[in-house]
Parts: sequence; C-alpha cells; structure tokens
Amino acid sequence: MLVVEKVTAGYGRPVLHDLSLHVGAREIVALIGANGAGKSTTLKTIMGQVRAASGRIDFDGVPLARASTADVIRHGLVLVPEGRHVFARLSVAENLRIGAFSRKDRAAYAGDLPRVFDLFPVLADRRRQEAGTLSGGEQQMLAIGRALMSQPRCLLLDEPSLGLAPLLIQAVFEAIRKINVTGVAILLVEQKAFVALNLAARSYVLENGRVVAEGESQALAADPRVKRAYLR
Repeated sequence: MLVVEKVTAGYGRPVLHDLSLHVGAREIVALIGANGAGKSTTLKTIMGQVRAASGRIDFDGVPLARASTADVIRHGLVLVPEGRHVFARLSVAENLRIGAFSRKDRAAYAGDLPRVFDLFPVLADRRRQEAGTLSGGEQQMLAIGRALMSQPRCLLLDEPSLGLAPLLIQAVFEAIRKINVTGVAILLVEQKAFVALNLAARSYVLENGRVVAEGESQALAADPRVKRAYLR
C-alpha cells in the first residue's frame, strides 16, 4: 500500500539517507529508534510536510513525493502528530469536525462520529468541553479520533504514548489495534520499543536516518543488538 524507496530528505541538510520501507494493506508496521534518528522526519516526509530531495513515495500506486499535504490526506494517508496538537480553545466536537475538512459526504461524516465515540467513550462525554481542558490521554484520543474523521486508509502515528501514564498507554494502544481490525493500515513511530514490537507484525530500526535492521517484530525483539539498544 505505502512504498517509500531510497528517500533522502531533511532541513537544509539530509536527515534521511536512502530510506526505504513499506506498509501493506491492513498491516501494522513500527518504526523504532533513538531520539534524533529521523523517525518524525520520515512521517513528515511521507505527508509532504518535508520535501524529499530524492527517492519515491507511492501510495496505492499513486506517486506522492511531490504532492501537497492536503492531497496526501485526500488519498487516504493521515498523520497523528507528536504532541497531539489539538485546537485547545475549540470543543471536542469542533476538533472532530475539523478532521473531516477534506470530505464532501456530510451524511457519511455524521455516521462516523458515533464510531469515534464508540472507540473513545470519554470523548462523547466531553464533546462540548474545550479540548485544552482534557487530560493528556484524552487529548491523544481526540487527536486519533480527529484523524479518523478523514477516513484514512493508512494512519501514521507519531509517539502516541508520549507523556501518558501506563494505563492510558494500554488504552490508546488497544484502540490502535481496534482501528487496524477495521482495515486501516498503521505506521507507528514509537520510542517505547517493547510496546511497539508487541503491537506491530513487522518493524524497522532507524539510526541516523538510515534503516539498520528490519523484519518480523518477534525476530527483532530477540535480536541481541536491538535488545541491548532499545529494550533495556
């Protein structure tokens, strides 16, 4: 479904170097690595927020390396950014409505709202509450719910566990699993490598903008180099 091939990208100077990865339909794939490895830059490059200097990015056979972020979203790729970035002064319901900005099917949009509330019941209880007054875990749920309102076929998640208590991390990752069961592919960037490897079928390890290991998550979790660097 998603193919990133030999992509070099960065901010004036390269951060990613000939990076290649792929995500199949209905698959969960994790991208792990230390701070500064280039994980967030990878997602931003896929989304068109950082322009690739070379290489290709295809989604369902459509080239997106030169597409705008809005066009990437319209094709079905949606990012839940690190730090959540909810609209603090707007209500929960208004944040969710913004997630559907690219859609024209208003009837179907109305039907998707209950599905988000089924996934995150606390958002239904707080639908009129300002997003900035939610807890960190509730804001993460809102950020994921907002992304779902655009009907993604592949969801990119950047550090969804950041700043959350262990019980909330468990709830958020269970929701990610449920989203995947509905047919949405997932590319997960996560510093908590143990959690990511448990969730994803396949994983990539990124160091200094380069993929240094890849394969089935169970095999990577058993690799002494990965265990020593990321699972201590």
